[in-house]
Amino acid sequence: MLEPGVIKKLDETVVNRIAAGEIIQRPANALKELLENSLDAKSTYIQVTVKSGGLKLLQIQDNGTGIRKEDMPIVCERFTTSKLTTFEDLTKIATFGFRGEALASMSHVAHLTIQTKTAKEKCAYKASYEDGKLKAPPKPCAGNQGTIITIENLFYNMPQRKQSLKSPNEEFQRISDVLSKYAVHNPKVGFSLKRFGEQPSVKTPPNSTTESNIQTIFGATIAKELMPLELKDEVHKFYMTGFITKVNYNAKKGIMLFFINHRLVDLAALKNAIDSVYSLYLPKGMHPFAYISLEINPSNIDVNVHPTKHEVHFLYEDDIVEKIKLNIEAQLLGSNDTRTFYKQLKIPGISVDSTTVEEERPLKTISVERINPQNMVRTDNKEQSILKFLNVEGVKLNDSGCSMSLSGSSVASAEESFRDVAARKSKEVKLTSILNMQKKIENGCSVEIRKIVKEMVFVGVVDKEFALFQHETRLYMANTIKLSEELFYQRLLYEFENFSMITIKPAALRIKDLIKLALETPESGWSEDDGDKDELAARAEEILIEKSAILREYFSMNITDKGYLESLPSLLAQHMPSKTFLPIYALRLATEVEWETEEECFETFCRETARYYAMISEYELQTEPKRHKWMVEHVIYPAFKKYLLPPHSLKKYFYELANLPALYKVFERC
Repeated sequence: MLEPGVIKKLDETVVNRIAAGEIIQRPANALKELLENSLDAKSTYIQVTVKSGGLKLLQIQDNGTGIRKEDMPIVCERFTTSKLTTFEDLTKIATFGFRGEALASMSHVAHLTIQTKTAKEKCAYKASYEDGKLKAPPKPCAGNQGTIITIENLFYNMPQRKQSLKSPNEEFQRISDVLSKYAVHNPKVGFSLKRFGEQPSVKTPPNSTTESNIQTIFGATIAKELMPLELKDEVHKFYMTGFITKVNYNAKKGIMLFFINHRLVDLAALKNAIDSVYSLYLPKGMHPFAYISLEINPSNIDVNVHPTKHEVHFLYEDDIVEKIKLNIEAQLLGSNDTRTFYKQLKIPGISVDSTTVEEERPLKTISVERINPQNMVRTDNKEQSILKFLNVEGVKLNDSGCSMSLSGSSVASAEESFRDVAARKSKEVKLTSILNMQKKIENGCSVEIRKIVKEMVFVGVVDKEFALFQHETRLYMANTIKLSEELFYQRLLYEFENFSMITIKPAALRIKDLIKLALETPESGWSEDDGDKDELAARAEEILIEKSAILREYFSMNITDKGYLESLPSLLAQHMPSKTFLPIYALRLATEVEWETEEECFETFCRETARYYAMISEYELQTEPKRHKWMVEHVIYPAFKKYLLPPHSLKKYFYELANLPALYKVFERC
């Protein structure tokens, strides 16, 4: 018959040693706790000395506030702290240490000595501890202000733990890693790390900068590729700063430093998010450098979830990580233009014969990875489209008798990006509302879709709404009208105050007449309950005349005092908006634009204008089908590649029709 075991209370020494093993897992954990204590003590210089990877000696010296002589008897007892008094204090804790277990744990698994001096004391005091207790009363001694904590023979009473640790060199590297991260995050504090009897291996000066410390610790290769990050979010109440590397830098072992409220933490979700962004730019298996500091409302954080405090939980974690990811995506959008590649230069006047080289020095065998046929990309953007095989003749751009003509300043060249266009503007945009709308576009851009659009190869036009293009081994069908709407909306914001003009010819059009024409169409939604059409048209004309100064100054849209439309903004070279939908556009400007609030005014005007410029009438399509196809291939889709920053919402307008690997699987079964 089985008897239940007797439950008994463990001896206090055993309890303390078990607890110590949870907190002090290796020398690097001990150093982290000591560094945080020194930083809490407002130290401006911290020096660490190590012997045998911290197992024989781990000493940290600082110039902080020190420990009061009266507190020395209990400083190594468990749950003694100056950081909080009630459990509720955890919700607003702003310091590193709060458990009061670090020094106690070290005293249970090592020989611990503390020497300290406060500003008020005439001399320093020194004491040794064992199992949380003083061995003898503190003795006066000579010393500078601050604290020196010496840990000797770590895990002397835990042989299994000691044997399970790595070599002294590896433990030293872990110690160096912890100190280096705190040095990057605390540039105003000087740090020094050295092996006993040797010169410092890590040393940073006080009152330095984050960039300088990154260069000192991690090297110039990383430092020259750094890009700053900053994001302040009022919705989830957090502030993010940091640095990431441009896409020129990559390494097999990525370096990522994460701090939350100045505490070094592991944040797997953020690490995975950053890796997923960089995977679009870096070779497979390569990773970036990232240093990110998050400041979150302390009441939203639970710091008491792990004995070593390397892990924390906080509210809205998924949302915050996603916002940081989008911010990094926006930062990396333009950095791909700075990629550096190297090629071997041939010395002038010297010809190299490959056969001679082989005779003089045998070449190493180069293993070339075989690419399966189903993974081959069979076309590039220099090759011809499907229209070339359909005997479509060239199209004259001005053979349609169009009543609009392009005039004004020159438009962007084929090689300019939206950033280049912004740089060459004659007028600098200073309106906060427009700058915020531009920033919103960049932050909301999908890197995945942008990559597809930027690298696509145009295939052909399906109809007025859809067109085909290829990206790598996949064939897509895209909704040209929806993409055009977003493109024209972005062009209106990025060309703000700098538009060329489309002049209305041969004579200006009366706004009132245009709106009366619009009211006759079903699209206007007019009914008898709305009132007389003439009165409605006159009122709409008054609104647009009243707002004509705004339209003229910001969008190059001229409406005279008598209500005649003289020009429209030119958003793309060689692109003319539809004449058919001009009346309904004029009506919607008067009725759908929110004219009273600045940002809403610009937002609604740009959306309505973008919608109008993207419209294609059936009449024009039937009378000039060649012109439409030419415009889509040679104007619209090249503009997508150069300018469009697609938001995630555009993904639903891309339809994957086929991909080469899947087709090969089908044919293999035949």
